[in-house]
Amino acid sequence: MPSRLALVVLLFASLVARSLAALSPEEEKIAAWVKMQRDAFVRDLAAAVAIDSPTENLAGVRAMGDLHGAQLRELGFDVRFAPLPPETKRAGHLIAERAGTRGARVLLIGHLDTVLPGGPGRLEGDKFFGSGAGDMKGGNLIIIYALRALQAAGVLDGARLGVIFTGDEEAPGDPIEVSRRDLHEIAARHDLALAFEGSTGNYGTVARRGIISWELDVQGATGHSSGIWGPVLGSGAIYELSRILTAFHDELRQLDGVSCNTSLVVGGTTAELDRLGGTATGKDNIVAQRALARGDLRFVSAAQLAEAKEKMRAIATRNFPRTSAEVRFTGDRYPAMEATPANLALLAQLDQVSRDLGYAGITAQDAKTRGAGDISFVSPPLPALDGLGMSGGRAHAPGEFADLSRVEELVQRTALLIYRLTR
Repeated sequence: MPSRLALVVLLFASLVARSLAALSPEEEKIAAWVKMQRDAFVRDLAAAVAIDSPTENLAGVRAMGDLHGAQLRELGFDVRFAPLPPETKRAGHLIAERAGTRGARVLLIGHLDTVLPGGPGRLEGDKFFGSGAGDMKGGNLIIIYALRALQAAGVLDGARLGVIFTGDEEAPGDPIEVSRRDLHEIAARHDLALAFEGSTGNYGTVARRGIISWELDVQGATGHSSGIWGPVLGSGAIYELSRILTAFHDELRQLDGVSCNTSLVVGGTTAELDRLGGTATGKDNIVAQRALARGDLRFVSAAQLAEAKEKMRAIATRNFPRTSAEVRFTGDRYPAMEATPANLALLAQLDQVSRDLGYAGITAQDAKTRGAGDISFVSPPLPALDGLGMSGGRAHAPGEFADLSRVEELVQRTALLIYRLTR
């Protein structure tokens, strides 16, 4: 594998060379083939959306793997489904690789699962409605159709390509080290990665925020409420919890790119949290002895995560009288994808492809507007781009749709980018 610096140099050199020439004859063939595929794309999208594949429906996720596995086999890929251990409560991942001898080794990343249950979709003009239509069954098909375009133009053979469609992107299985092991392993065999979460305007994603969960456990003295704020009982656990959460709100927002959400709070004479909820007991005339809160923290870099953790721990030690607090971080669910020079070099390649095709230029999307994604597990170290998938709206919600008016553009851009990277 070439060094990261060498790869950046090669990417910029390729960009300079391409900027001096129009589309090659092979590229003209690729673009022309895509123009004729809208009806077929809609049929394939309808078939994918009809499969009920929320993360927890293991059979449905596997069925999605079977659907895309057959499509990739037709394109000459060696395909396998890598199941996850039963204790993760997740189906596993579709993995496909194509041997070759030419150009960079390019990894294409999608996912099989959805947030909401699936079922028959519907077409209304340029919008196709259905669970996962945009996130990311449409994105997976952009990969499939880009590869079909390369095959139709006679330029797929020789390219070194890998595909992984994870089965639990929307809710990764625990432990995360197990559920993302296959992604790490296939990434180690490639030089760069392209991911197909939703496309937004004329942007490419060179950075995404990471996410970590946190829990706050506050203890206080308890007794008759007439003693609240006094020297014996102090302020109580709920007042202390409120102080800490207010400080999180006021101080963490000063870190550009950080957000800290409090998702669940319980407090009283007794309080407990479990995975999906909590319980509390208490009376009006008793000072709360325990209060608990849970939430998530999002960040744009590892350094920013460390700074935010330090600030949260410091806030938790500035206690009201007769109280104590502990903040715990319960696992790095997703690391941050940082905007490296190599990522920006790939973005420049995508921008040139878009302009050569006659579309608008592509600029970097603000990392603060992108949530966590599987690309963050491989970049860094790999040079990578995300946001190459389907455009649409209402992801993760009833009424999700894919915007078919941009399918031709998105498939052409992807196909030409892969073609140029694999020369």
